[in-house]
Amino acid sequence: MKCIIVDDEPLAREGIELNIKEMGGLTLVGQFGNALSANDFLSQNEVDLMFLDIEMPGITGLDFIRSLKNQPLTILTTAYPQYALEGFELDVVDYLIKPIRLQRFMKAVNKATEFYNLLRQSGHTIESVSNDFIYIKSDRKYIRLFFKDIQYIKGMKDYVMLYTTNDRIMTAMNIKTIHKQLPASVFARVSK
Repeated sequence: MKCIIVDDEPLAREGIELNIKEMGGLTLVGQFGNALSANDFLSQNEVDLMFLDIEMPGITGLDFIRSLKNQPLTILTTAYPQYALEGFELDVVDYLIKPIRLQRFMKAVNKATEFYNLLRQSGHTIESVSNDFIYIKSDRKYIRLFFKDIQYIKGMKDYVMLYTTNDRIMTAMNIKTIHKQLPASVFARVSK
């Protein structure tokens, strides 16, 4: 997979580069100190995987993702754990907290590789696949829930119970909030 690093800290870029070399299977095709330089490169080159910092001068990593028309698979690399949920809502593959341990880096890259292979086999783009699921927080962890697996959702004041083909998942979210996150073409609200 062809990958790039976008991080304003030279030492952080160097650390990620060393991990990439250690892993194998990845080809580093560019390193950028800000999102604007990376955007110029992405507009002219095909990239499969992007390692992206969040806190950067100018445009943040999260705003950069929002601005991309064709987002490559993205692994966020940051010192700030508080952006994890927002990152996963933008369909990032993984979220690594600095300093990054090689073992954790390898796990994230393996996840990206699996996703990359699935996309290639199915002939889909990331955009068409990313609209098939939602991330739900339950029991202090995030669960990726595919829309096709949700049978129905029951509201219980400030919580909802999602009934899937295999499980029931409770999350601290009201029915109005989750309804806004679901595609109207797949889900309909049957009572208020």
